[in-house]
Amino acid sequence: MLTTLVSHPVGYGWGWGPGPWFLLVPLFWFGLIALLFALGGRRRRRHWAAWDGQRDGGGARTVLAERYARGEIDETEYRARLEVLLRADDPQG
Repeated sequence: MLTTLVSHPVGYGWGWGPGPWFLLVPLFWFGLIALLFALGGRRRRRHWAAWDGQRDGGGARTVLAERYARGEIDETEYRARLEVLLRADDPQG
């Protein structure tokens, strides 16, 4: 029995250990989490872009504000057109 213990050191049969295979499980989970973050970010951007478009009348108010900022229309025309857009978006209306 003593010769058996001496001739077979601790870890006999393990060779070089687990080798590079022990990296596969953490790499798999890291990749899966990164993929979920990437897909979640894409969905979040699409959701907020759609929500912003619905909130400001499909972008009409944004276009109107940009035209006013560029000086294409004056303040009275801006306010008149904005009032029309607000009345069109008003569900009570």
